[in-house]
Parts: sequence; C-alpha cells; structure tokens
Amino acid sequence: MSHLSSPPEKHKGERKGHRLPRGSERGSSSQDKDRSVTVGSSVPMSAGGKGSRTNCSRSTPQKVPNRLISEKSPYLLQHAYNPVDWYPWGQEAFNKARKENKPIFLSVGYSTCHWCHMMEEESFQNEEIGRLLSEDFVSVKVDREERPDVDKAYMTFVQATSSGGGWPMSVWLTPSLQPFVGGTYFPPEDGLTRVGFRTVLMRIREQWTQNKSPLLKTSQRVTAALLARSEISMGDRQLPPSTATTSSRCFQQLDGSYDEEYGGFAEAPKFPTPVILSFLFSYWLSHRLTQDGSRAQQMALHTLKMMANGGIRDHVGQGFHRYSTDRQWHVPHFEKMLYDQAQLTVAYSQAFQISGDEFYSEVAKGILQYVARNLSHRSGGFYSAEDGDSPPEQGMRPKEGAFYVWTVKEVQQLLPEPVLGATEPLTSGQLLTKHYGLTEAGNVSPGQDPKGELQGQNVLTVRYSLELTAARFGLEVEAVRTLLNSGLEKLFQAQKHRPKPHLDSKMLAAWNGLMVSGFAVTGAVLGQERLISCAVSGARFLKQHMFDVASGRLMRTCYAGSGGTVEHSNPPCWGFLEDYAFVVRGLLDLYEASQESTWLEWALRLQDTQDRIFWDSRGGGYFCSEAELGAGLPLRLKDDQDGAEPSANSVSAHNLLRLHGFTGHKDWMHKCVCLLAAFSERMRRVPVALPEMVRALSAHQQTLKQIVICGDPQAKDTKALLQCVHSIYIPNKVLILADGDPSSFLSRQLPFLRTLRRLEDQATAYVCENQACSMPITKPCELRKLLHQ
Repeated sequence: MSHLSSPPEKHKGERKGHRLPRGSERGSSSQDKDRSVTVGSSVPMSAGGKGSRTNCSRSTPQKVPNRLISEKSPYLLQHAYNPVDWYPWGQEAFNKARKENKPIFLSVGYSTCHWCHMMEEESFQNEEIGRLLSEDFVSVKVDREERPDVDKAYMTFVQATSSGGGWPMSVWLTPSLQPFVGGTYFPPEDGLTRVGFRTVLMRIREQWTQNKSPLLKTSQRVTAALLARSEISMGDRQLPPSTATTSSRCFQQLDGSYDEEYGGFAEAPKFPTPVILSFLFSYWLSHRLTQDGSRAQQMALHTLKMMANGGIRDHVGQGFHRYSTDRQWHVPHFEKMLYDQAQLTVAYSQAFQISGDEFYSEVAKGILQYVARNLSHRSGGFYSAEDGDSPPEQGMRPKEGAFYVWTVKEVQQLLPEPVLGATEPLTSGQLLTKHYGLTEAGNVSPGQDPKGELQGQNVLTVRYSLELTAARFGLEVEAVRTLLNSGLEKLFQAQKHRPKPHLDSKMLAAWNGLMVSGFAVTGAVLGQERLISCAVSGARFLKQHMFDVASGRLMRTCYAGSGGTVEHSNPPCWGFLEDYAFVVRGLLDLYEASQESTWLEWALRLQDTQDRIFWDSRGGGYFCSEAELGAGLPLRLKDDQDGAEPSANSVSAHNLLRLHGFTGHKDWMHKCVCLLAAFSERMRRVPVALPEMVRALSAHQQTLKQIVICGDPQAKDTKALLQCVHSIYIPNKVLILADGDPSSFLSRQLPFLRTLRRLEDQATAYVCENQACSMPITKPCELRKLLHQ
C-alpha cells in the first residue's frame, strides 16, 4: 500500500501488511506510487514557505530520561532519552490534553522498524522539534505490537484519508481521541516537493489555535463515515457465499497478478505471503485434476523456491527477512519477524508434503534452527523480532543490513583454501562468490541503496543451481554442496564477531501461538520429536506466563527480564482477538502432533473465553478488541484483510470448524456460519483480500474429515499410522487418537469413538465424514491410498 511520505524508492516506509494484487486494496490506488509527503486532513500544508529552514541540526540525546523509561516495551524504551515529553497511551495523557486543551500527537511504530529509527534520529532527537512537541501537543508513543487496537483504529483513518499507510504512523487527535490529521514518516525539514515535520507541527498548531471549530467538525464527519464504512455484519444474510464462485474468483485474481519469472504477486516490494500460498495449496487439492489446480500448485511451489533462493532468505544464519525491495527477491529489508518465520515454516512443510522435494523441508528446518537459536527464551517463549540495522563495527552508527552483507574480499580471506579437482584454479571463496552472485563492486544497485550504506557490499542470493555450478568447474554436485555448506558455516562463525542487531525481546501471545504451530506442524510432517518438544515448551510458556487461570484470559505481552526471568507490565495488557485465535490454532496443531489431550482441552477453554469477550451476537464475527479496553477509541473493528499475518477472524473460522470436528458442539459450527456470512460481501467483492477466509469457506462447504487412530500412543503400529497421516497434505481434517479409554476427554466429547475398535489388536484407522466411518484400516499403505482419494 502507498506510503505517505518521502523515503526513496527502496523503502517507501514500513508498509501496512503486504502489498496485495492489484485492485484488492480498499481505498487505495491500483498502483503503489511513491509519494512526496501526503497527509489526510483539512489543514493546509505548504512545502517550504515562510519560516521554513533548510535543516534542523540533530542534537545529542539528553541524559535525563522521559517517562517512557518506566515502560517495558523495547520500542518505547528506544525513545526514553528523546528531548520530547512523551506519554504512553493512557488516561494521564488524555487528561492533560483535555485540561490544557491541546491536540494529541500520536506516534505509532515498532522496535525493528527502519523508518521509525529514521524519524526518531532525525526528528525526535532534535531539540527544537522536541520543544514544539512538548509545548504545543501532548505527545503519545505507542508500540503497535502491544496495542494493535490503537494501531488499527487510526491506521483506518490514515488509509481512508490519504490512500495508504505504514509505520511510523503519525496522527493528530483531539483531546477526545478523534483523529483530524494523519500521515506516516516525515522528514525533519521541507524539500522541493515534500513537507517537513517541523512545518507540519507549526501548521497544525496554527490551525488548532485559530481555526479549531472546522477541524473538529471535519474530524467528527470523517469518524462517522469510517464507522459506517467499517461495519461488518450479516445483515439479512443467513448463509455464506458460494464456495465455487468465491474460490475461483480468488484464484483468478491471484493468477492475474502472478510474476511468472520470479514468483510472488507484485512487482516490488515483495512480501512473503503465506496466507496466499496456503490458499493456492488448498485450491490445488480441490481442483487437482484441472488445469487451474495444477497452475495453483506451480505458482505456490515456484514462489517458495524463488524466495528460498533469493536474498530475502538469510543463507548464512537462516530465517527470512521481512520483505524484498525488488521483484527478484534479492535485496531485502533486513529485519526478521517471528510471525514470518512461523508461517513460512508451515508453508515450506506443506510444500514438502505436496512435492516430496527435500529442498522445501530443509528450508523449513533452517527457519526453525534460526528461531531456536536467536528468538527463543530459555523458558520456551519466542521473541518478537530482530532489527535490520546494526553497527558495522563496535561504536559505529547503525547501518541497514550491516550484519548480513559481505564483500568479496571478506569472503576470499575467510575461504582461501583451494578446491581440488576443479578444471581451473579455484578457491572455496571463489566458488561461493560465483554461486551466490557476489561481485567486487557489490551486487546492490544504487537505486536500492539511497543512503549508500550497502556500497561495495553483497547480499547472498543463489544465482545458479548446484548442477550448473558443478558443471562450470567440473566438480561433482555433492562435492559442491559440501563445499558451499562448509563455506557458509565459516561465514556464520565470522559473523558472530560482528555487533548483533537489536533483539525485540517482547513476547506476544499471538505470535507465540503461530510459532507453536510452526514447530508442531513441521515436527509432525518430518517426524521429528525434538521439534514437537519445542512446540510443547512454547505452549507451556504461554500457559505459565501469559494465561490468567482465575479469569481464563490470555495476556497480550510479557518481556525478557534479567537473568532469564519473565516480566509483565503493571497493569497487564490483556489479550486481543488475534492472541486467542492464533494460540487456539497453535494448540490444535500441537494436539494433532503430540496427541496430548491437555492442549485440546485448553484450546476449548480459550475458545469459550474468546466467544464471551469478542463475539458480535448481533452482526456475527469477532471484534478485534474488548469493548472496555478500547473505550474512547473512535472505532471497534473486525479485521477484514489477510495480510502479513492472517486476519484473526479468518483463523477463527478454521478453529471453529476444527473444534466442531473434535467435539461435535453445534454452537461452534453455527458461529462459523455466521462469521462467514458476516464477511460474505467482502469475500464476494475482493476475495483476494481474504484468502485465508476463502479457504475456511471451502473447508466448511466440503465437510471436514475426522481421522481416528485407535491404538496405544507408544506402540510402533500406532505411530506408523499417525505418521502416515502427517505425511499427507490434508488441510481439512482433524486427527484424533482413541486410546480405548471410554472416560477420556475426547470419548466424552464424541461418544461414537467408543464404538470404534482395534482390528485383531492392531492399531486401526477410521476415516469419518458426515457421521459415517470407513472400514477399519491397519496398514499405512492402505490408509495413504484412502486419504489420497
């Protein structure tokens, strides 16, 4: 989506979600154009003009901290030494604004956001700008990952009034929290075609003191329009839309924007889009005998392969960066987000299930290796992100990508040993340089490096297949594989001596839930118990540190303290819809991987709490936030887009279907139908905006499979049948272990399980649909054949 500021073409700001195929963005232009500063408001903004200066000199941060020093959020703590009288979001700030009749300046971002760093360095560390913010405004700083409700409410305003959005988000509010001006990143001073932050502040100050009444009226009118526009309700609709029409249209929209050469669904920038890839795999399964089905599979597999070969993947340390600045997946924006790792490991595991190609399973294992090493708390939780900026050397100013890029000279010095058997003189360094596309001048074009921070540097990206590289130098393929892996390991060891990027050690329930899914699904698919154990540790962490037993509620955040401890904010930040939806998904995936019913029982309890807090009994679907927590916000939303993360309503639709399959509780099926009906107009008009929900729509109308394995959980024959199921891509199923105990949790939920018996005392499988079960099966090969039908 379009950014509202003036970063050069490479960055265009930290974008809202990911860029969807053309025509899918509500309220945005079909082309994602770079803009000079554009703000949504009724305040006149001139570039340059009377009183403007060519630059504001940046000050050294003050030694005395502001009140953000008492916060837990790493993002807020990054601003604790600004010469700005910052407030966290809360009543103290709102009371001050009302008492002094001042507008609120709301700045929203997150700790690994490159353009948030830029605005902090250029503007919030500036003494003069700091005085303007402190004297004429009540300045409030929000971590969007802690308060997604605040972020979504005001991002809706920014997108609606200026056709785009991103971070940092800059919004000016009335003391009653109504927005009247919005934008994103602003440079500190005016340019020829752009308005600077200092000018914006002075213009808003002037309008507030001299022309407040029209401002307030405009704000009220815009807010009323947004309320009406953002309403999602069943209305008179009793049933969801047609699966065939909606799925076909979603596929056609994706097909029309697909990049045949490099994969993905936009020109640039390109984001990982796991929700789209998941939809394509599901579409392939239900249309696998058709041309469109084959096309869907090819699109997803090719995209995953091109991403894995590109620079968006960290070939040295593993894991994926947030997005690519070009269509080739070459030069990334270097931050690494937990939610990307979690979703991508599932996507690559599914690709392995479908294709049998170990290339995909190796990528999935590499992602989890990175998460276990870099993003894991000793108690089992998972950290949020690693920054893309770091100092090239100790004491130097941070630069983008410094930790991840290489010069040819560095590689040659680290890998000087000759390669025996090559048809020409060759060192290990030269082999790696050739295979990964390194050049003496650097392989990052100046257009992708506006600040010159990557000059002479190289981003590793696979340029040739192993076979081509081997043929080029007359070597065996396996020898080349071994040499390249050895070379990458030496680069990894050398990288340990570089200053590390900042770690956002905040832990979010939602993203931890996604990561539990990542470890559980991949561990089950690959048959690796150690990965499932990591998922179990993650779930235990959530239950111990992010769950209030008395109320049955999840907490949104906790933080890594000193000495491996876990800290919480006081008062705690309670969970949002996405926390419940993503954790419930993780627990359902963990039950199927581990067959420990305690996780299924907890999932049911959390779903009950989610229904109580967030369900819209009049309009259907779930609100993103509690009514009480969001008191004062202009909007209470139902998220209607699957972006970098899936919509919590989309995930909830799947969860409700699965929970119905595990328990037979009709209320959950009814809620799923109401939810899909509430979003039916959005799915009908722009299905590509909700591919995960379209997938849930298909699952609902196709009927879920209940695959029941009767057997001893520890017996080899039981494990063989379970592994057979895990090895096959079957998205619309629940996997149930019936251990023969009539008093077990699942037997109480599904009485028909008591009627299923082992055949000749062997582990036995049954595949049930529409309250009818298959004949008993004891051999994995026969079960595989049935499941492939």
